[in-house]
Amino acid sequence: MKPAVTYELLHECKQTGARRGVIHTPHGDIQTPIFMPVGTQATVKSMTPEELKEDVKAQIILSNTYHLYLRPGHDLVKEAGGLHNFMKWDRPILTDSGGFQVFSLGDLRTISEEGVEFKSHLDGSKHFFSPEKVMEIEEYLGADIIMAFDECVEYPASYEYTKQSMERTTRWAKRCKEAHTTTDKQALFGIIQGGFYEDLRKRSAEDLIALDFPGYAIGGISVGEPKEEFLKMLNYTAPLMPKDKPRYLMGVGTPDYLIEAAIAGIDMCDCVLPTRIARNGTAMTWNGKVVVRNATYERDWGALDPECDCYTCKNYSRAYIRHLIKTNEILGVRLLSIHNLRFLTKLMERVRIEIENDNLLNFKNEFYKKYGYTKE
Repeated sequence: MKPAVTYELLHECKQTGARRGVIHTPHGDIQTPIFMPVGTQATVKSMTPEELKEDVKAQIILSNTYHLYLRPGHDLVKEAGGLHNFMKWDRPILTDSGGFQVFSLGDLRTISEEGVEFKSHLDGSKHFFSPEKVMEIEEYLGADIIMAFDECVEYPASYEYTKQSMERTTRWAKRCKEAHTTTDKQALFGIIQGGFYEDLRKRSAEDLIALDFPGYAIGGISVGEPKEEFLKMLNYTAPLMPKDKPRYLMGVGTPDYLIEAAIAGIDMCDCVLPTRIARNGTAMTWNGKVVVRNATYERDWGALDPECDCYTCKNYSRAYIRHLIKTNEILGVRLLSIHNLRFLTKLMERVRIEIENDNLLNFKNEFYKKYGYTKE
């Protein structure tokens, strides 16, 4: 049987080893490296599917298993014909396993070998996620790429606890694979854990690769650790992943981390950051962050980012967007969201070109200087 999702390597950057590729899915091809906007509740906040396609040029979006299980319920989404039909998005979708959300509940959850009992953050009702239950939910949701149920360990965590957690994640991954029935329509990715311990990362990768998933993710980094720790673990773990399958780094969305991920050989990243900071009145631009709600932009008639090709930058001034944000008008958040999402998809378009031209390291240094990052 042909796998639902396959990876095609097109070029490796001679400067860095970064990968330029294509991920083939049932709902279309994804040019990589790629940034994936997050549509937690079956919507990228305030965006229509048409805006995501035409203005943002998003190729794939991510939705959240935990939130959709609680509301509206995976049964209802299945009844609607799956997520694609429910939200009217005809391009690829990835669903996470809900693991990160469940484990971030802290005192509201209890972990056992069987799974995790947790209380809903909405009404305190009790629920239970096992690997088998998560597979049922994700199969009902119907995304092209689904993630195995894992435990995301907080930072810092002891070696002993991280080891136990990593081993349990591997056992859960095996159970997910055994419970997964829609292999012709959905690709189940394994998640490499092991905290910030290289030997645990290595073992996690080896054990999961032995299970032969169609793709792999790095979980449990970018969880509050210093940047040097993030880079060390990213650059250690990425080369352990198979070259002929998609590589996904979970929860990363700042421009510097996206570029570093590409340099390390990662194909896919996601984060809520662009829409979250939009709601705070902040824009990412090719010349660094702009906090448009600041008084300095009250009479600024220029575009949010003169180098951007998005709908917002082609039509509206910083002064107008500031006015909308200051008066809590929904349009302000929508315009900033379009821009921030387009900025990151455009950044990754540029990264793909620079990989093809064997020039990614030079681009990184130029971008860092312009954006205001210190040169690595």
